[in-house]
Amino acid sequence: MAATMRRIKSVEDSIRDTDEPEHRLKKHLSGLDLTVFGVGVIIGTGIFVLTGVVARDQSGPAVAISFVIAGVVCGLAAICYAEFASTVPVAGSAYTFSYATFGEFIAWIIGWDLVLELALGAATVAVGWSGYLNQLLDDIGIPLPTSIAGETATVNIPAIVITLVMTGVLILGIKLSSRVTSVIVAIKLAIVLLVIAVGVFYVEAANYTPFVPPAEPAEAGASGWDAPLAQVLFGFSPGTFGWGGVIAGAAIVFFAFIGFDIVATAAEETRNPDKDLPRGILGSLAICTVLYVAVSLVVVGMQAYTELSATAPLAGAFSSVGLTFFSSVISVGALAGLTSVVMILMLGQSRVLFAMSRDRLLPPALAKVHPRYGTPYRITIATGVIVAIIAGFVPLTELAELVNIGTLFAFLLVSIGVWILRRTRPELPRAFRVPLVNVLPWVSAAASLWLMANLPMETWARFLIWMALGVVLYFSYGRRHSRFNTPGGREDAAAANAARRA
Repeated sequence: MAATMRRIKSVEDSIRDTDEPEHRLKKHLSGLDLTVFGVGVIIGTGIFVLTGVVARDQSGPAVAISFVIAGVVCGLAAICYAEFASTVPVAGSAYTFSYATFGEFIAWIIGWDLVLELALGAATVAVGWSGYLNQLLDDIGIPLPTSIAGETATVNIPAIVITLVMTGVLILGIKLSSRVTSVIVAIKLAIVLLVIAVGVFYVEAANYTPFVPPAEPAEAGASGWDAPLAQVLFGFSPGTFGWGGVIAGAAIVFFAFIGFDIVATAAEETRNPDKDLPRGILGSLAICTVLYVAVSLVVVGMQAYTELSATAPLAGAFSSVGLTFFSSVISVGALAGLTSVVMILMLGQSRVLFAMSRDRLLPPALAKVHPRYGTPYRITIATGVIVAIIAGFVPLTELAELVNIGTLFAFLLVSIGVWILRRTRPELPRAFRVPLVNVLPWVSAAASLWLMANLPMETWARFLIWMALGVVLYFSYGRRHSRFNTPGGREDAAAANAARRA
């Protein structure tokens, strides 16, 4: 059993699968398209909400440093993703990378883990989209009943509608998806730049003092489940503010950076993946980090961090200086931003499940590609329906942190996997190579693990339960139906093992 769990699918085998007529995706994307996809999914709730929450409760004006720390952690992981994506230009992202390095069982686990990041993330953002839509409608005097819109809705109709509409766009082709994303990204970038350009004239230097507020102890009597894992294991309690609060804030604003790895899931639909994938991954992350830092500095400069709104910090900051018109403008930007996030998260989820179905760890019929549109339409429909149900009926406030821990776990394995593949397959052509390969991947893995340790015990418990469910599914279905155990898969297995021994 242990041997079957370590079965590795070679890089050559993964690339060969992309040429199967039944599973061939259309190659329409350029490096610019990939960068737009990355920016489209990264800039979302983080820039419009988390800035105020973390500044008020964790970091103070030093929230900009929290964004920098989270950006550096993501940057280290992005470098590892860039090498993998240029070496293994196949749909599936971390799942495919893990299959080529750790073996089938870990690949399944990371694929199952990515559901936390992508499907649950898309549902969470769809609920946020519903809330911003209702806020915008309220501004013009026609709000929807709270029973059908917003996070407390009994049945969240707008969240279901936006999910299904974006599902339709994804089915109609990657080229259309790219065009829709480009328009949406142009709108929200224009609004973000407008916020920075106007807000900088209302910044008061006094609001930056103290830049790192004095540390305050954690609240007495806090539940053990609410405490970070680092506190439970090592007795380390960062409390709030001070440099401990800045680091704890980085673990929270990390949510704002989620998405650059989704660029790697579009590898099979990229015309020149060797060069364009690294450009798309690193370029989108760099652009968004600069924008996040700029926006956070403007917001805490406009309004004292203790007075920032937890739900709409940007709009609140502009209202505090008399620019109430910008409340509606920012809502439009947030609405546009979240629209593209929902679509691209579902794009990433469908491509991961597509790769798993092609490997027969999920029913292979799901991997069928539409003959006209060249998209995995069955798995896209299934993804859209599941996300719509979650967004429409499940309260997601406490589950959002699962998105963070799922993403960090993927970063951890990808970082280690780059080092392993350099050792096991040094001869593979690599258009992009991680510098200091004996150092940077391990620094990236350690940084990801540290941010995971700053998440609450309750989040860890839910994560472990989710992983346990994934293990049950693997042994009840995936292992028995794997490409290594089914007709037509034996030849592939022999080729994979031969390539590994070569």
